[in-house]
Amino acid sequence: MSQALTLARPYARAAFALAKEGGRQPQWSAMLGFAAQASAVPGVQSLVGSPLAKADDLVELLLPPGDSDPNFRQFLAVLADNRRLPLLVEIAGLFDQLRAEAERVVKATVTSAQPMDAAELAKLRDSLRKRFGQDVEIRTAVDAALIGGAVIDTGDVVIDGSIRTKLARLGAALAN
Repeated sequence: MSQALTLARPYARAAFALAKEGGRQPQWSAMLGFAAQASAVPGVQSLVGSPLAKADDLVELLLPPGDSDPNFRQFLAVLADNRRLPLLVEIAGLFDQLRAEAERVVKATVTSAQPMDAAELAKLRDSLRKRFGQDVEIRTAVDAALIGGAVIDTGDVVIDGSIRTKLARLGAALAN
């Protein structure tokens, strides 16, 4: 996995530079997302990894419907020529990270024991915005095993305020 990320990083940076130059970061994000999903389909995945597949055919297969961006087509062609199409999932992920950093947006996943209502999410978003000094995009998940509280994961920072973790800490302290 780390080798794939290392190989994908320069391509993601190049894609981001091309998208930023044209002011098309959201479109490139969507196109890369489509190409990454298409390349991960088992039948397509075997074609992408095949040395017998023609680069032009692979590019046509991975282009989103209605695509008219010649720079994106050329980007896919470079990936195909260098046998890097299997890295599209990593490239798309890294591209989205670069885009979030450029747009100064922190992406957070909030896992709670119960679904959170809009008021709670707004209050949490405001608190996280103050802590990180950036806008916050929140994705929610529910995990009843947390018992109560929530776990906030921003990738670099994890804030675990779950009852399950507090009980585990209490149990460890009592065991000592």
